Amino acid sequence: MKKINVIITVLSVFFIPNLQAQDDYPRGKEKIRAAKVGLITNRLNLSEDQAKTFWIVYEEFDKKRSEIRKNIRQMTAESRNITASDDKILADLKEVLSLKQKAVDVEKEYMPKFLKTINIRQLSELFKTEQLFNQMLVKKLNRTENKVEKE
Repeated sequence: MKKINVIITVLSVFFIPNLQAQDDYPRGKEKIRAAKVGLITNRLNLSEDQAKTFWIVYEEFDKKRSEIRKNIRQMTAESRNITASDDKILADLKEVLSLKQKAVDVEKEYMPKFLKTINIRQLSELFKTEQLFNQMLVKKLNRTENKVEKE
């Protein structure tokens, strides 16, 4: 029953229209976060004890990774500036590569921390589930964009 409720919660988030509306942005972001938490909890089959510790570690991990991704997006946007010099574009591209390495380093840093709470199969499932969630989210956003364009 618990799994059914989690699945229903996750799927319902993807069928809520207008997640991109500016007024609803914080609410939409919260719903996306709740869906992600529900999907991860369900797919990893976390016990109550595991969940308590896991989510503390995951929040730290996700915060660091999100900051790196934000910096990558900024650097990528800056390197698209056609008026920038070749040297500036090259420096930005090198910085993006450095940031990508930092993202890998964060994953390496947190692997042993995760393994204190969850087993190796759950850790593997975590990375697969994050990828699955991102794919689901992109599909939902693309469908929403296509729907708006057709109107």
